[in-house]
Amino acid sequence: MYAVVKTGGKQYRVAQGDTIKVEKLEGDPGEMVTLSEVLLLKGDELKIGRPLIEGASVTAEIVGQDRHPKILVYKYKRRKRYRRKNGHRQPYTALKITAISG
Repeated sequence: MYAVVKTGGKQYRVAQGDTIKVEKLEGDPGEMVTLSEVLLLKGDELKIGRPLIEGASVTAEIVGQDRHPKILVYKYKRRKRYRRKNGHRQPYTALKITAISG
């Protein structure tokens, strides 16, 4: 059984036991989180939401709060002596999928 859930403006295909990295969610490691925006559910039969499936949810446990590796952003304009270097680390929440109900 798997589901497609939407969180943080992105969509993820999840199954029970999967670990995914999503945009930062509030909570401490060990807490349970319910993702209620389920777009698709595949078990014995396929259920497609329009846009969401009523009453379906995915339960996950927060494994950790961390940040992705640093990416470097360069800005440059030729002949103008304009150069800028900037770094960015995006925070994320690691979730372990414990149950899919629907």
